[in-house]
Amino acid sequence: MGEARVQPGADVDERATLGEDTTVWHLAQVREHAVLGSDCIVGRGAYVGPGVRIGDRVKLQNHALVYEPAVLEDEVFVGPAVVLTNDLYPRSTDVDGKLKRPDDWDAQGVTVRRGASIGARAVVVAGRTIGRWALVAAGAVVTRDVPDFALVAGVPARRIGWVGRSGEPLGPLGDSGSGVRQWRCPRTGELYMERDGYLTYEQP
Repeated sequence: MGEARVQPGADVDERATLGEDTTVWHLAQVREHAVLGSDCIVGRGAYVGPGVRIGDRVKLQNHALVYEPAVLEDEVFVGPAVVLTNDLYPRSTDVDGKLKRPDDWDAQGVTVRRGASIGARAVVVAGRTIGRWALVAAGAVVTRDVPDFALVAGVPARRIGWVGRSGEPLGPLGDSGSGVRQWRCPRTGELYMERDGYLTYEQP
């Protein structure tokens, strides 16, 4: 393991924490008190807000915007120009015309659970949670929480299928009885079980 690498032109606040082997590319900005784990990549022009928490092996692609107080768990992928918002009712000024400051509103961060991926130019509304290993399609607008392993697309985003840990859509195997439906990953052969609209991975 080696030290973090900050490329020329990147702006990393001295109060931020970067884990081993993490790379911050040109023109990216990492704000004060942000914490990034090991082996992360922060792409060109990406933004990480104050106090954001990011786990290990996370990829933020070019121009991704992660606003505070977002939490990204290990192995998350955030595609190019994705926006993780933090204000449900944004206004530049209050009703008296005074410019709003951080203390004038309640920031609600997005939470992205382990292994989830968010496609290019998707937008996730403040306060939403993206479940483990879920996949948000490019250009989607997420207005509701996304279950584990769900494939969501559209505006607003809706579930259109399931994906496995490899990221590929799962194929149905049929109903195993008692309302349990089985799914299999075409790449890994892993078996998944759907119960009451939720998917779980069955460890071998």
